[in-house]
Amino acid sequence: MVATSLATIAGDLGAVQQMSWVIVSYTLASTVMLPVLGKLGDLLGARLIFLSSLVLFLVASLFCGFAQDITQLAIARIAQGIGSAGLHLMPQTIVGTVVAPRERPRVLSVIGAAFPVAILVGPLLGGVITDAWGWRWVFWINIPVGLIALALAVIAVPRVAGHRGRTFDVAGAIILGVSVTALVLAASWASSGGWTVTAPVVVAGLIALGALAVFIIVERRVSEPLVPLRHFADRTILICIVLSTVIGVGLFSVVSYVPTFIQMAYRTSVTVSGLVPIATVFGMLVSTLVTGALASRSGRYRPFPIIGTALAAAGLLVMAFLPPGLPLWVPMATMFVVGVGTGAFMNILVAVAQSAAPHGDTGSVTATVSLVRQVGSTTATAIVGGVIGAGVALGLPSDLDAATLTPAVVHASSAAVQTEVAALYSAVLAPIFIGLAIAYSIGIVAAVLLPHRRLSDHLELEPVPTVESAVV
Repeated sequence: MVATSLATIAGDLGAVQQMSWVIVSYTLASTVMLPVLGKLGDLLGARLIFLSSLVLFLVASLFCGFAQDITQLAIARIAQGIGSAGLHLMPQTIVGTVVAPRERPRVLSVIGAAFPVAILVGPLLGGVITDAWGWRWVFWINIPVGLIALALAVIAVPRVAGHRGRTFDVAGAIILGVSVTALVLAASWASSGGWTVTAPVVVAGLIALGALAVFIIVERRVSEPLVPLRHFADRTILICIVLSTVIGVGLFSVVSYVPTFIQMAYRTSVTVSGLVPIATVFGMLVSTLVTGALASRSGRYRPFPIIGTALAAAGLLVMAFLPPGLPLWVPMATMFVVGVGTGAFMNILVAVAQSAAPHGDTGSVTATVSLVRQVGSTTATAIVGGVIGAGVALGLPSDLDAATLTPAVVHASSAAVQTEVAALYSAVLAPIFIGLAIAYSIGIVAAVLLPHRRLSDHLELEPVPTVESAVV
């Protein structure tokens, strides 16, 4: 919703050059807070963190709508991003705490279906609200909906006990926050600069790597680490982390650029080009619901990531070799297959990782799986965007300027120029699709290495001292 209204927001606040911060501040805050809130959920109880996150999100939405300049809006978006991290993470954690492992894929698939539905409905709804009521209602609309959700959550969400006697890893949280922040900023700056290696990008990248090294040292020494390194010693959890990274790199990084590719290579309008990512997301929606139900029925989960990664890899490989000028239904069908493949295991991974982790680490392992996906998506998106920008700039016809290139400019050019640009975009995107297919192929290998197990029918609780969560 916000992405659709971004240009209107920036123009009204007189901050067109700073409008990226409306997105970056939100994304950065939500990414950094994932492991922090995951651990707090283990310590204080997931219900408390969920309700607190929802209240924070509603208050931040109110202030977003009242913002008078880009600084106020960015600060409010940081608070909104923190709340959104809890809203994304805690439902999965609560399910992992109170639902038997075998039932989790089915329940998580229903929760996970909200993501593709939001992608399908959000942009359209954001445009309608902005045109009808103004951009401030894009944020204020969260309040009545959120209050209903809050009332339902207070009534329906069970109390999830925290664990007494466990301390919070403050040092680890700060160091990991620095590392993730530096990495996201480096990726954002590199992407906005056409993947040019500048001093800020290099410095941010070095800070990210240095902080990550320090974080690993700290986590090895503290008694209660923010991200327990024992997760990476468990083969099942490690493979789930790898597969989650594959999703972030292999699909989310390219979906943003598919519409531009379709507009240029298939010479369609902006509206028509949106049909391809819609087909992808619809494939994810159908697949995640079907496979979640099947996994819960049988208790077996290993076939779904194997089949899913193979389908997605095949679909991306086909995209790499599609000649320009084919009917639009061909790339739509191909990306639908990619969506089906990804949805086949996207939410099952969370259930599998939770079942392999100790009960007291449900929040942290869920956060780790989500964190690597988000970081992988952010980093790969920057790389893909830079490669596309550089490749197009090098191969454009001399009478076109890469800095001012738009689909409208290309469509207004001669037929020969349109054909040349279409061939150029196909040539530039082909190795990217191949690279992403290779990423999914790595996922195939990882999925094959998953242990042959079945999800348990029983919810096993650790006999540890607990303290009941307070109600917000």
